[in-house]
Amino acid sequence: MNRFPTGKLFRTGAGSDLVLTRTFRAPAEDVWASLTEPERTARWYGPWEGQAGPGRTIKVQLLFEEQKPWYEMRIEACEPPRRLELSARDEAGSWHLELLLAESDGATELRFVQHLDTEEGIGEIGPGWEYYLDMLVASRDGSPLPDFDDYYPSMKPYYEQLTATES
Repeated sequence: MNRFPTGKLFRTGAGSDLVLTRTFRAPAEDVWASLTEPERTARWYGPWEGQAGPGRTIKVQLLFEEQKPWYEMRIEACEPPRRLELSARDEAGSWHLELLLAESDGATELRFVQHLDTEEGIGEIGPGWEYYLDMLVASRDGSPLPDFDDYYPSMKPYYEQLTATES
């Protein structure tokens, strides 16, 4: 299947923001549930466990990665059904994510933001988030789950050129 990259890169005073969007014909509360309820996150990313809340740490299992590893993620902010901010550290570095929902005329837009300390590795990061967000779409609309091979390495050049062209 042909997949097309959608991410944009915005430079900020603190670094760079990689931004991807998806739109759903659903109320924000329903999309929020897909982003926050463990049995629904398991359909597209992985389940999580622990006591959720701002300032707390949960454990998330990455079901669609090799070895299905568990990672700790800190909930920086949780403002249902509009904003979820998460951070994590792993061998690849630090991850600072924001998921922002805006509802209008029966549709909800998800604005997925990764706040980047460095643009290094964006050629891998961008296709990965495209894949996961399309997994979210498929988990919600019942379409077949995408294949990561449709995203990487074909999208890598698009994301790498963002570092040279965006401002």
